[in-house]
Amino acid sequence: MSSSRPSLKDRLTYAFENTLSAGTIALIGWLAVASFFIVIAAGLVVALSGLGPEEGESLEFTEAAWQSLMRTLDPGTMGDDRGWSFRTVMLLVTIGGIFIVSTLIGVITSGLEGKINEMRKGRSRVLEKNHTLILGWSPKIFSIISELITANANQHHSRIVILADRDKVEMEDDIRAKISKTRNTRIICRTGSPLDTTELEVASPNDARSIIILSPEEENADTHVIKSVLALTNHPKRKKGRYHIVAEIRDEDNLEAAELVGNGEVVYVLSSDLISRVTAQTCRQSGISVVHNELLEFGGAEVYFKAEPKVAGKTFREVLFEYEDSAVLGYQNREGEIFLNPPMDTRMESDSTIIAVAPDDDAIRWSGKKNIRIDHNLIRQAQNRPLVSERTLILGWNAKGRRIVRELDNYVAPGSELVILSDVSGMDEVVDELQSLVSRQHISFRRGIITRRATLDAIGTQDFDHVIILSHVGLPVQEADAQTLICLLHLRTIAEQHQRHFGIVSEMLDIRNRVLAEITRADDFIVGDRLISLQLTQLSQNRHLKSVFDELFSAQGSEIYLKPINDYVETGRPVNFYTLVESAAQKRQVAIGYRTLALANDATQSYGVKLNPHKSTLVTFAPEDKLIVLAAE
Repeated sequence: MSSSRPSLKDRLTYAFENTLSAGTIALIGWLAVASFFIVIAAGLVVALSGLGPEEGESLEFTEAAWQSLMRTLDPGTMGDDRGWSFRTVMLLVTIGGIFIVSTLIGVITSGLEGKINEMRKGRSRVLEKNHTLILGWSPKIFSIISELITANANQHHSRIVILADRDKVEMEDDIRAKISKTRNTRIICRTGSPLDTTELEVASPNDARSIIILSPEEENADTHVIKSVLALTNHPKRKKGRYHIVAEIRDEDNLEAAELVGNGEVVYVLSSDLISRVTAQTCRQSGISVVHNELLEFGGAEVYFKAEPKVAGKTFREVLFEYEDSAVLGYQNREGEIFLNPPMDTRMESDSTIIAVAPDDDAIRWSGKKNIRIDHNLIRQAQNRPLVSERTLILGWNAKGRRIVRELDNYVAPGSELVILSDVSGMDEVVDELQSLVSRQHISFRRGIITRRATLDAIGTQDFDHVIILSHVGLPVQEADAQTLICLLHLRTIAEQHQRHFGIVSEMLDIRNRVLAEITRADDFIVGDRLISLQLTQLSQNRHLKSVFDELFSAQGSEIYLKPINDYVETGRPVNFYTLVESAAQKRQVAIGYRTLALANDATQSYGVKLNPHKSTLVTFAPEDKLIVLAAE
């Protein structure tokens, strides 16, 4: 297409439109130019024609321009004018002034409103330092913020900065609706994409103490996380030191790529792996999920690291008794290696760091008590209980099921049976694949709907030792939890009718529905998002906890068990926790707490779980109570 030469009008129009793109200032400038020409033109007309406000009076140009300006700004000024010629000129000036002033007011109002809206969107750079930065938005953010507020309770002027691709005001409203009290922690929201290096600068990542990257609620969520890590670690203006980044990865297949881009600066939480491990452990040990939650929450007893030169030269067994108000789990050596429940004769070095369960890091205090009272007469040896095959029933199916089955194979006795009941298609191929991966279980599949009582009766639910309920992933959260609740009610009725107790572990998607589900008296509820949120928050405070959690939540090394209390001490008689620590140490285990079964349904008493009890306090146990220990098996 041939181009024609632009006319002068086209050039002027183009130049005028370009100036308008500058915004409010340009509009005000053009209104000022228009006002100037009106005033000058009116002044010239009045001065050249010899007109004036009074009969026979004429005005020079300067005075005429001033009079025109006054009438432009204030129409009431022309009320005392005389002579129709002068009135006509001033009327035209006043009308022009009305249009200009009203337009000016509108432009200024729109400009101020736009500026205020822009400021409310949160585009300005955060000037905080040593803050916790959260990148992205998901339902987990509320648990993370709540835990960070608790963790920062003993700090002054703590800050949480959130950068997400959401409206700033909406984020603030959602946080206020879910979290009423932030104590001494200030929450700052900014709108921006965590994938954009320019928008990342708004959140001042170089000045952050730690960075948490949330996995979004969408497909290819891991890709989003990996890109966010890349935007941080490869930012052209990144700091010289190392970042402390914690991120969630959902698919194990993406973990290798994530580790590669993280370059050692990122601690990843494999969410599917964590939930599956906890579910597999919990279905066989009622109350273990409560213990895990207690260790991960900041409100109770957590895992802390403490350098303690006074333990140098002592054996690990001796160190167990050196802390009155802390439960020692293990130690970290000078190379940063973690050892949980090491051999009891291990000698501590001067630069060893104690790993202990305590209410706070400053609560880990070496007592040095010499007169501890251990009642050796009450100590009992563990009874030999031969391994017997078990029957496990999984109701429902989702992506976590594969790993749960594989994890269960690490715990059950050879010859155990696993039955999967679900209406998910393609399960025959899944069962064949799983059977090739396990060695101690025989796996079978039954098709059916888990909310139908007749289906549960037909499969003989009462004859199983353990039951696991998995949420339906194809349904909205509330509907999926409603199906789980219906299934739990059927299971409770079956147990009561057959007077048979079988362990029930249920996955819940929304923690608020746990209160409703507790009426079913299931043994445990696994709230996946909360577990992930708690671990992300803990790792944001101390990245070395990753090695601790990996061992606690896996079948390798030492992990947490709830053992019968009468395998350690005589029940029905008062005993202090020092005696339990001694009894456990004789069995190469570390005692960290106990569970009172009489309180198993009392949420206000942590369902009977007591971690890190005061070692001198006397407690009388019942035969059905449990000792919480760290053991290799």
